[in-house]
Amino acid sequence: MASEPGNSGRSGSAGRSGGARRTSGAARTDQRGRAGGVGNAARRRPGPTGGSGGRQSSAPGGAGGQRRAGVDPARLAAYDVVHAVSVRDAYANLVLPSALRERGLSGRDAAFATELAHGTLRRGGYDDVLARCVNRPLTKLDPEVRDVLRLGAHQILGMRVPAHAAVATSVDLARRVAGIGPSKFVNAVLRKVAARDLPGWQAELAPAYEQDPLGNLATVHAHPRWVVEAFAAALGGSLAETAAVLAADNEPPRVTLAAWPGRSSVADLRAEGAEPGRWSPYAAVLTEGGDPHRIQAVAQGRAGVQDEGSQLVAAALAEAPLTGDGGDDRWLDLCAGPGGKSALLASLAGRRSAGLLAAELQPHRAELVARALTPRGRPSRGVLGTVVADGTAPAWRPGTFDRVLVDVPCTGLGALRRRPEARWRRAAGDVAGLTPLQGKLLTTALNSVRVGGVVAYVTCSPHLAETRDVVAGVLAARSDVERLDARPLLPGVPDLGDGPEAQLWPHRHGTDAMFLALLRRTDTRTGDTGTRTGTDPASQ
Repeated sequence: MASEPGNSGRSGSAGRSGGARRTSGAARTDQRGRAGGVGNAARRRPGPTGGSGGRQSSAPGGAGGQRRAGVDPARLAAYDVVHAVSVRDAYANLVLPSALRERGLSGRDAAFATELAHGTLRRGGYDDVLARCVNRPLTKLDPEVRDVLRLGAHQILGMRVPAHAAVATSVDLARRVAGIGPSKFVNAVLRKVAARDLPGWQAELAPAYEQDPLGNLATVHAHPRWVVEAFAAALGGSLAETAAVLAADNEPPRVTLAAWPGRSSVADLRAEGAEPGRWSPYAAVLTEGGDPHRIQAVAQGRAGVQDEGSQLVAAALAEAPLTGDGGDDRWLDLCAGPGGKSALLASLAGRRSAGLLAAELQPHRAELVARALTPRGRPSRGVLGTVVADGTAPAWRPGTFDRVLVDVPCTGLGALRRRPEARWRRAAGDVAGLTPLQGKLLTTALNSVRVGGVVAYVTCSPHLAETRDVVAGVLAARSDVERLDARPLLPGVPDLGDGPEAQLWPHRHGTDAMFLALLRRTDTRTGDTGTRTGTDPASQ
């Protein structure tokens, strides 16, 4: 569970992407041990500048590349986002919507600003390119100047913006945010950047593929080397697949919605311009992007934004076969914030006259969960309640629930395409700090489910230490759990791995890299009766 930015806590809000070890600016990316910030060009879509140097003066870049009297709102919005991430350690996905609204952007201009900000951040600001073009450490530059240079570099090397337009508009931006003197410096540096195209810079900065394939992939695709190594290990050492998932991380993800059953339907979302999802029966996609809250069902809390992978793992838990004499009326989301999976599970539970209890350690995140489960203040069917609780010290008796979802805090390596700065905020050492918590939460989940009940262990990371190793470590100390084959419970979805766990991938499935293990309690142990009690868990 790293789809939400950084809180600390043990009920599912610790260690999310970007939430640990924050520093600022170029110093942060340098300290992460990244192999390079030069990425492949993003999917080359014409932005407001078009392919020939720009549109009329109402669009970024000016007409025909001519200088403009002011700075266009799209570039100002992108600067706002990149500077907030660089200086304040903000989260781009949270800052961007307000930046677009404040600058009055929509349509192509909003798309241009989004790609300019996200593309710059994904590639670490092209700091290693800029370091070759500046005669002083980047950390010595004023933050405003450094961020203007990063935005200019992405326009030159990663977007369909002619070099002369990228340089001219960056000079205008520098004059606006830093002054006349720094604007001249920006002009000189970006002209050096434009002396080579992207392949030329990659050839200079990346190690030869034949000698160091992982180092080459790290530089070319702008990922820290340790992340590339983790992906390669999870993909069985396949360099071709590793390159494919790295490239997929640099593609802007589509906006995917989930129609909460009983509140809305995919047909409702299609009526407002969405298209059906590829795998989940509850998914719809905004193929043209845009603000999801323009969809009435989303604005009314009857549907929500949720990656298709997240929908699939929640639905798999709902369909997993139970055994024994217990019922199927009490479900638990152990790490519930911010509430997307809870909303889907509660909707599915309500269709069976079951109910979901959502637990979250952080009070402000628990409030988000409560809002998702009670849109417009009206309790939804299938909801037992929302509680603030520590997932490692549960507030309910053992064996209380029939189904338990434990979407643990993780590195978030499976959602890097949605968190453009996250890859540079994580470090390899973060994994060792998270795995003990992941094991404790899985243990709580297994103790919380009745004999014959099922636990879904979920991460938004494919790192083997966070996925199979955690499951294997917990099960090695128990004799009361059996693994279920999760793959048949994702019907129609191919290439999920060798099983019994299921691993989704952006390059294979177009989803976040969600991991799912389904585990069923088989017998009881001393001190843990696994017997259902008659006490309402929501009242504990």
